[in-house]
Amino acid sequence: MAAARRLLLLLAVSLAALAAARANNITDILDGYSEYSLYNSYLSQTKVCDEINSRSTVTCLVLTNGAMSSLVSNLSLADIKNALRLLTLLDYYDPKKLHSLHGGSELTTTLYQTTGDASGDMGHVNITNLRGGKVGFASAEPGSKFQATYTKSIKEEPYNLSVLEVSDPITFPGLFTSPSAASTNLTALLEKAGCKHFARLIVSSGVVKTYQAAMDKGLTLFAPTDDAFQAKGLPDLGKLTSADLVALLEYHALPQYAPKASLKTMKGGIPTLASTGKGKYDLSVVAKGDDVSMDTGMDKSRVASTVLDDTPVTVHTVDSVLLPPELFGGAPSPAPGASADAPAPAPAPETSSAPAPSPKSDKKKPKHKSPAHSPPAPPADTPDTAPAESPEGDEEADKAADKNGATAVGMSIAAMVASVALVGASLF
Repeated sequence: MAAARRLLLLLAVSLAALAAARANNITDILDGYSEYSLYNSYLSQTKVCDEINSRSTVTCLVLTNGAMSSLVSNLSLADIKNALRLLTLLDYYDPKKLHSLHGGSELTTTLYQTTGDASGDMGHVNITNLRGGKVGFASAEPGSKFQATYTKSIKEEPYNLSVLEVSDPITFPGLFTSPSAASTNLTALLEKAGCKHFARLIVSSGVVKTYQAAMDKGLTLFAPTDDAFQAKGLPDLGKLTSADLVALLEYHALPQYAPKASLKTMKGGIPTLASTGKGKYDLSVVAKGDDVSMDTGMDKSRVASTVLDDTPVTVHTVDSVLLPPELFGGAPSPAPGASADAPAPAPAPETSSAPAPSPKSDKKKPKHKSPAHSPPAPPADTPDTAPAESPEGDEEADKAADKNGATAVGMSIAAMVASVALVGASLF
């Protein structure tokens, strides 16, 4: 009985901690403080807020509008993003912990360290108790000055989230040298990342110009690796019409900025550059832990790496070609070396024993299953290859859905905690 009580108590504490972590949203927290509006705005623009919200334990070092305006002048969004990542500590620090550091000093890791762009320990921050009761923050580079000092606490959720105001940003030589999308040769970048075949296709089809035109407003590109084009069972893309090839390549891009952390938060159908409305040529996301895959409705393709992240452009590599049902849903993928008809949007032909379809029977065609794909795709129209912007109303609906979803998760976990507490009380 005693062991059962201890187990229930431990479970209740764990669930309560999880509920607190899930309920936190850094931009919502800072919305109530006008003095941090510029910092909060850049959290959203750079999508660093999504990286913060995905962490169960984090400390945000926040800058006032005055300090933030000095930081962002003459910096690209990519450089601002790295500065914000360096101000995000992956441990919990409240005022009490800051003033009681073991030995008076501590080295802690940051979001910037997790990007893989940091050299050595440059993604770490040195926290030190200074004279006069002050606490300073500096780069891990030897000899760095303590530019930033702790000012006050803004928000504390013990052991999950701490939001602290600091006087100045933390910088070091080399922090602001992020690659820029404006100065990047997209095809050269893809070739270097092992996506030579994809690079050739977007150049020969002219789709590279569509990508470049979308970069100013926002672009997320999913580039299949060369191995993806050698995969067993991949349809013969050489038999696609020019219009269908353009639709396929535009299907590999979103008309918005979506780094990996932001992809994890996306729900429902996501419009691509090929989308024509009513869900046609949309993608969805399947996320499990740190793994993210793009789901076409026919197959899934894992996001393998990020080769460019320069707000508002990000380029990911994926380990398989994204096959839209609108192009490939009506016919099975041919076996390697086998002859196959060009993929068509119509459903697979019926067997000779079946009666010839009449115009009124078109709606029943989706019931004839393709041997290679389940579930069957609906009949598709001829793809419209013009890029389509996501409707503003849909974006607002998605934001509301995400917020309601986060609230629902928090309430569900809270209900579980209450249930555990009641069971524990009955045992006593």
